[in-house]
Amino acid sequence: MRIVIAEDSALLRAGIERILTDAGHQVVAGVSDATDLLRLVNELRPDLAILDVRMPPTFTDEGIRAAALLRSQNPESPVLVLSHYVEERYAADLIASDTRGFGYLLKDRVADVPSFLDTVAVVGGGGTVLDPEVVSQILVRSRQRSTLDSLTPRELEVLQLMAEGRANSAIAASLHVSVGSAEKHIASIFTKLNLTPDESENRRVLAVLRYLES
Repeated sequence: MRIVIAEDSALLRAGIERILTDAGHQVVAGVSDATDLLRLVNELRPDLAILDVRMPPTFTDEGIRAAALLRSQNPESPVLVLSHYVEERYAADLIASDTRGFGYLLKDRVADVPSFLDTVAVVGGGGTVLDPEVVSQILVRSRQRSTLDSLTPRELEVLQLMAEGRANSAIAASLHVSVGSAEKHIASIFTKLNLTPDESENRRVLAVLRYLES
């Protein structure tokens, strides 16, 4: 296959290129940032683009956003994302849009050369390969969302106010209800989020964390 690599670490980029060329693939370009990647994919039309999630200039999510843009502009162009971390939101969006010709691996997997080359072959051929850790984290996020879906609109309002650090009396005043009513909503939130009474844990903090994570 003709492959483009986008990875800001020159050492890792060279290592991946060596693995691929030794296996008979042709690396037509190697770049260190997402802008060059997008340009080269449009110019060279490679059989596969392999890219890092975090690249210059901010080293946050340039690569994964470039992957999303590539998939939207060229749905038929296979993309293999490599990352030290799982970017759940972008990964979930990419998977939801179209899994054909898409792969997401943690970089540790590249050390298993035969498995990595199998992944390259599958993704380049239009298949899908997802790192087990990626799947696990997306499922956790999905379960958290479905749990919050069980809350009523009023309970979500209460939880949002809790996340703002408001005490029960302040929540009651903001919603124009009694403190007792606010406390009932909070108790219902704890029940629906499966936060049972436990002296070693602060249920209020855990509830807010669930809200923020979702």
